Amino acid sequence: MISPNGEVKLTVMLAAADGQGNTSAARKLFYRVENGAEGARAVVLDRSLLGLRLQGQDFVQGLQFTSAQPQKLVEEAYTLLHGKRRECHNRANQLSLAFRNAAGLPLELDFRAYDDGAAFRYRLPSGLAGTQTIEAELTEFALRPKAKVWCAPSDKASTYSPAYETYYENEMASDTPSPTGVGWAFPLLFRTEDSQHWGLITEAGLGTNFCGMRLGSKPTNGVYSIALPDPAEGNAQGSAQPSSVLPWEMPWRVIILGRSLAPIVESTLVTDVNPPSRLSDTSWIHPGRVAWSWWSDNPSPKDGAKQKKFVDLAAEMGWEYVLVDANWTIMDNGTIHDVLRYAKQKGIGVLLWYNSGGPHNVVTEKPRDCLTYAPVRRFELDMLREWGVKGIKVDFFQSDKQDVIGLYQGILQDSADKHIMVDFHGCTLPRGWERTDPHLMSMEGVRGEECYIFDAKFPERAPVQNTITPFTRNAVGPMDYTPVSLSDNRYARLDTSVHELALAVLFESGWVHFADKAESYLSLPPMPKQFLKEVPVAWDDTRFVDGYPGRWVSLARRKGEVWYLVGVNGENRPRSARIQPGDWLKSGRYELTTIGDGAGARSFDCATRPWETGQSFEVKMAPRGGFVAVLKRLE
Repeated sequence: MISPNGEVKLTVMLAAADGQGNTSAARKLFYRVENGAEGARAVVLDRSLLGLRLQGQDFVQGLQFTSAQPQKLVEEAYTLLHGKRRECHNRANQLSLAFRNAAGLPLELDFRAYDDGAAFRYRLPSGLAGTQTIEAELTEFALRPKAKVWCAPSDKASTYSPAYETYYENEMASDTPSPTGVGWAFPLLFRTEDSQHWGLITEAGLGTNFCGMRLGSKPTNGVYSIALPDPAEGNAQGSAQPSSVLPWEMPWRVIILGRSLAPIVESTLVTDVNPPSRLSDTSWIHPGRVAWSWWSDNPSPKDGAKQKKFVDLAAEMGWEYVLVDANWTIMDNGTIHDVLRYAKQKGIGVLLWYNSGGPHNVVTEKPRDCLTYAPVRRFELDMLREWGVKGIKVDFFQSDKQDVIGLYQGILQDSADKHIMVDFHGCTLPRGWERTDPHLMSMEGVRGEECYIFDAKFPERAPVQNTITPFTRNAVGPMDYTPVSLSDNRYARLDTSVHELALAVLFESGWVHFADKAESYLSLPPMPKQFLKEVPVAWDDTRFVDGYPGRWVSLARRKGEVWYLVGVNGENRPRSARIQPGDWLKSGRYELTTIGDGAGARSFDCATRPWETGQSFEVKMAPRGGFVAVLKRLE
């Protein structure tokens, strides 16, 4: 099967694992993925195993092909309220194949060849009564020899993890074992040895009938297996093995492909495979910028006067929201109702923090035990709607097991009914849910700037990580990194202030929580301050400009007729680059505003000048520096 543009070829085969067996009982199901123009295609994923093992049933060895539905073109347009682009196009060729196992029970798979990748999922249509349980999924991803990989180790279960908050390993050998011993987390970025092809492996379309998966700890010869959650996750509550009655439609396994890094950054394949929005009315959903006190003053959510100061910050900067973080229920120096009334007078929406637990965590921050059980959750959300609260930030999930995936989905469903927007923190990886539930504004699932408080290694590692996540974590969904910390916390920053400023655009998130204290933003020079007053968070388009993961990256994002081009340098040496916008920029005259690194790490070099398409401009980034450029069309 070949993609509509002829770039991606997906082959499915029944064959002996060793290439020698010729009996049906010895045959297994495999797939292979190639990328490139016809006559010059290269294998990017070699022959990789498929199959499921249920309690009492094997769908791995001895499968027999029974039928194929005619290949069809999947084509639909849809709109995202926030993300890489507003208008999206889901276009692929789909082939559905049916098999029977040795006991005669059916297994079906849907395969899709996209212009920028491939996807497949398992379906168990019928044949078994009662609840069925997956013991193992045998899916493999066989990278080519000497491929290079960027991936984050799965974090071990603890009071605060897993939460997808380990560091991405930079350009490692594909056989590298996981240092945590519990696997590698999705997504995995790879390039072929010749650097001619790039790929990103992840999962999407995860529903309440399955768990979140990971990759195994010990890839062999570049072959990564898929693995179930660690039983210790979620305070050891719930089963690590997913269960369902039949018919059972499972999540999509997704491989984004490109002959450059551009498709990796620009692809919407993760949302493409998700169901359409279930909301007919989205008028109450508003992406926006958020003033947030916790990073600069952890106890401040318990102080009403301090929260009013951040309401004032939001009003001064033209930001839409203020977030009142953990322990607002035990507020002194005023109450949450005082803050709500004050924010309403200022025209600022209020977001409130919640602990998700529940038996799946033992974190004590309040409020907790309000969202786990559906009747209590609906009562709480009704109350918030009456108060005029616009959204909630829900924290500390610590599990990818099926029961906790069900909790995410329950929160999304009930909050939609009450017109409450949602941000998940201390959470799993995005899997395209924001298409189905457009009120899901962001998810953490990243080692973000709160680690300037907790991790002495973070200042050294953050600049490099910031050049990797646009190609990995943020490529698969919104990322609540809480950027633009301009002052120092417990561990002082090593990047420049312009590097931090660029993160407001580089990292996509439907809500951007600005991390720092009010004085840091209000005392900025005029041009950086105006940039933060105007910067959008919901984009009409996103384009890769230049870069290499682990070294530097530059992206362009458009809102209306205005393009925002930003870049960050992850290395501890200066970098110069000539920025040449592509054919995505409409021809004409523009006003070009640039904010670059100044003479010192905390200073700015700002300029505005006329600019025309066809021209380029040079940027000079300090060690661990960055740049911001805004192109406003004049005609």
